[in-house]
Amino acid sequence: MASQKSSRFISGFGVQVLAAMVVGLGLGFVARQLGVEAGQPGHALAETLRIVGSSFVQLLKALVPPLVFTAIVASIANLAQLQNAAGLVWRTLLWFAITALIAVAIGIALGIGLQPGLHAGAIAEAAKAPSSTGSWLDFLTGLVPSNFLGLTASTKLADGSATTSVSFNVLQILVISLVIGAAALKAGEAGKAFLAFNASTLVVIRKVLWWVIRLTPIGTVGLLGTAVAKYGWDALGQLGQFALAIYIGLFLVLLVVYPALLAAHGLNPLRFFRAAWPAIQLGFVSRSSIGTLPVTEQVTETGLGVPRAYSAFAVPLGATTKMDGCAAIYPAIAAIFVAQFYGVTLHLSDYLLIVVVSVIGSAATAGLTGATVMLTLTLSTLGLPLEGVGLLLAIDPILDMGRTAVNVAGQALVPTLVAKQQGILDQEVYDGRRAAVDGAQAQAA
Repeated sequence: MASQKSSRFISGFGVQVLAAMVVGLGLGFVARQLGVEAGQPGHALAETLRIVGSSFVQLLKALVPPLVFTAIVASIANLAQLQNAAGLVWRTLLWFAITALIAVAIGIALGIGLQPGLHAGAIAEAAKAPSSTGSWLDFLTGLVPSNFLGLTASTKLADGSATTSVSFNVLQILVISLVIGAAALKAGEAGKAFLAFNASTLVVIRKVLWWVIRLTPIGTVGLLGTAVAKYGWDALGQLGQFALAIYIGLFLVLLVVYPALLAAHGLNPLRFFRAAWPAIQLGFVSRSSIGTLPVTEQVTETGLGVPRAYSAFAVPLGATTKMDGCAAIYPAIAAIFVAQFYGVTLHLSDYLLIVVVSVIGSAATAGLTGATVMLTLTLSTLGLPLEGVGLLLAIDPILDMGRTAVNVAGQALVPTLVAKQQGILDQEVYDGRRAAVDGAQAQAA
């Protein structure tokens, strides 16, 4: 009975988010028409939308560190009980690379074919170097945890006052989780009590996360409304060709490449999108793979039939390192755009460098901020002007919605393909003939 209630809730989840998107678009448009600056009639509405949206994302992000830690530790313990656990791991990484390679190839083809940099309406005065850049040194130093919790703090000076913010480095949490999980297994009897406590903690965290996930429609109104009110669609005019190239690439990967891979494995693409749609929608409006992680993991298990022992490992790993939108399509087209805008000729070796950076670069930027870091990493590797980043910042939030949706879809796709290859996919669950039983989710619903 509890499982049936949970299934009914999930089946209506997509409808709820779609309705919230319509409301958010409407409120955002109203706020923008009234004016969003202080003292204007639409300011209060725009500020309310911003607070609602940011509060929802903060709730999700606050729960992600304990989720990643407990889920990966638990998955390591469970993977040890599965046959061919090593095969699952290397096949997961291999498919991460294969899909990234396909995505970056599409990005390069679109960049060369559409030539967005030659049709840009952006003015050169908009060019400016970003305040932070990515480098391979960030990847190497990011692998070494600075503290047990993977926390980092930064202080900014503005108007004579200092503001300190604390954030978490997901890559470091990932490394810590893998090491502690492996150590607990090696500890034998002494580690069993810790693993049991971790499993109980994971159930509790999932319970809290499910409460937060129920707020998704409200958060969607705030997030999408804020995007429309603040940025509108006017910015697309100056960089229309570039935005068009990005979204064509995203649609090709999402609606052509992914369905083709599913069909090649004997899986119904429509069933995949029906199950994964709640996570894809949330990724689109939240612009955060990490914030969407709880939903992505849940739909992968209960909607696609991937065993929890495997999905609890593959999905969190994918949320930090599997980014076909942000780390493959976008940097490829953006790098070609910058080269064309500044009249720099790219050679075959440069395109090969774009491929290399895109395939392994998403891991290098894990735990860092947004696609800007990935773009600066690509530009610096190619020796292109970093000032070109400033040309693209105006429409980045609009592009980031589509990029994150593709990221999330890929993070659910790869575990599904690997589980099918290894013969551990619950085909009845995937085909919708039987609902998977998720104890924590069923109790929450």
